Amino acid sequence: MLRSCCVYGAGVLCVLLLVAGIAMALAQVFQKLINNTIKEQVVLENGTEAFSVFQNPPPPVYMQFYFFNLTNPAEVLDGDRPVVLQIGPYTYREYRPKEEVKFLDNGTKVEAVNPKTYVFEPNMSRGSEDDIVRTVNIPAVTVMEKAKGRWFEGFVSALMKSNNIGVFGTFKVGDLLWGYEDPLLKLIQKFITMDDHFGLFYKKNGTDDGDYIFFTGKQNYLDFARIDEWNGQSTLNWWSTEGCNRINGTDGASFHPVITKTEKLYIFSSDLCRSIYAQYESDVSVRGVPGFRFVPPSEVFANRTINPDNAGFCVPAGNCLGSGLLNASVCKEGAPIIMSSPHFYQADDRFVQDVFGMNPNKEEHETVIDVNPVSLYKPDEKVQMNNKD
Repeated sequence: MLRSCCVYGAGVLCVLLLVAGIAMALAQVFQKLINNTIKEQVVLENGTEAFSVFQNPPPPVYMQFYFFNLTNPAEVLDGDRPVVLQIGPYTYREYRPKEEVKFLDNGTKVEAVNPKTYVFEPNMSRGSEDDIVRTVNIPAVTVMEKAKGRWFEGFVSALMKSNNIGVFGTFKVGDLLWGYEDPLLKLIQKFITMDDHFGLFYKKNGTDDGDYIFFTGKQNYLDFARIDEWNGQSTLNWWSTEGCNRINGTDGASFHPVITKTEKLYIFSSDLCRSIYAQYESDVSVRGVPGFRFVPPSEVFANRTINPDNAGFCVPAGNCLGSGLLNASVCKEGAPIIMSSPHFYQADDRFVQDVFGMNPNKEEHETVIDVNPVSLYKPDEKVQMNNKD
């Protein structure tokens, strides 16, 4: 009887294992069929859900700005370490539809512009656009740099002194973001041809950043929404190497379906003036929607000694900054703008130590992109790439 029970138990176990194996195999086959169907059907074509999402991204997008208020300008001019206090956020609802859409090359490509409009959200902000912030007077520093070594350098210096214009100034948050008429820029029009208005996002509210040509994914699902050209060019011309000038990936609003944990997600940002990539970090759930979290590794912003591929971002050639910094002056009309992650996150520690008030940490300052691996939707996105510290 004992032997019969053992044989019977072994038989039941074998049947259960067989059923489980068949179920697992069927599940894999079923998932593969689903993925293949998605790959075939997710194409940018009129009337499809994919095109609707591409043209008008459904999730609301918010842009939050923080500023560092300089509390000791006189001491800094005497050589002391800057002491700053973070203020914000100043939150804006961002609308970014695709417009002037035109299909090209038998539906394999689509041309469009992407105007962005920002509307202030006072209930999601800590302060108003009329708040005053003391920071670097970027127009003044730009003019000083352009005048250096030229015959009118002394005139610019005298002009700044007579008009009480210094390298630091106080500005309204709204003016600093969207633009204001700068007195120095207006005064030097006879010597330097420059717009007499300045703002960190001047002429970027209600406007687009140029013409894009995207692949529709018709020939290969991996090319879905990938940028082919920007402003008529397939590469950039700001940097000194082919790799750094390459336009890689999508504009960050969409990614191809069926994303795997082993791939890199490439994004081109005209604000950053370059392409970056993000790698899988962890599984997440956003409002009940499963997703993968992708983050740019530190190598993306590392200096050339750590990542030789970044040597082309040294401008002029050979003039390299430390890890975590990008000299964006070449693509910002010569304005002395150095970009970094907030609080110099993942930058060389010496930059953090040089400014009192920096407190970089992963939870608050890391750039993350949460994507649903199968669909087109991004459950959530917290991108902090455009901070100018």
